[in-house]
Amino acid sequence: MRIRKSVFFDIAGLWIAIIEGEPLSSDPYNHVAFKIADAHYDEFSARISSLGLRFGKDRPRGAGEGRSIYFYDYDNHLFELHSGTLEERLQHHAR
Repeated sequence: MRIRKSVFFDIAGLWIAIIEGEPLSSDPYNHVAFKIADAHYDEFSARISSLGLRFGKDRPRGAGEGRSIYFYDYDNHLFELHSGTLEERLQHHAR
C-alpha cells in the first residue's frame, strides 16, 4: 500500500483533506471556495504558508467585497478562503 502525502485542515469545524494524486497540467481557475471570518484571514494565510503550499493570484476587488486567499494543493487544485458574504458581493455588483 502506497501512503500518499496528505494535509488535513479544520476550518471553523469544517474538515478538509488534501491528498496527493496526479497533478493537473496547468493553473486552473476552477476552484472550491469556503467562507471564513475576516478576523481569521491572517491566521489561515500563515497556516497555508507554513505548509509550503503555493498561493494563487487574487483578482481585483472593490471595497466591501471581502478578501480572498487562493492557494493550490500539491496536485494543483485551486482553493479559495473568502471573508466576504454573498450579500456583500451582490451589493457591490449592484452599484
